[in-house]
Amino acid sequence: MAKKEGARVNVQLRSTESSFSYYVSKNKRNNAERLELRKYDPTLRKHVIFKEKK
Repeated sequence: MAKKEGARVNVQLRSTESSFSYYVSKNKRNNAERLELRKYDPTLRKHVIFKEKK
């Protein structure tokens, strides 16, 4: 049986100051625009802005 296409997709969040990235899931129906979150970057050891990569 085929899997149903859902509203959730996995996206990659890339740090604006280093090459570190997170993988998170987002709901396409509720958030059509790209994600931009402030998260912890372990390579820099501080909080920075992470943007959704296409």
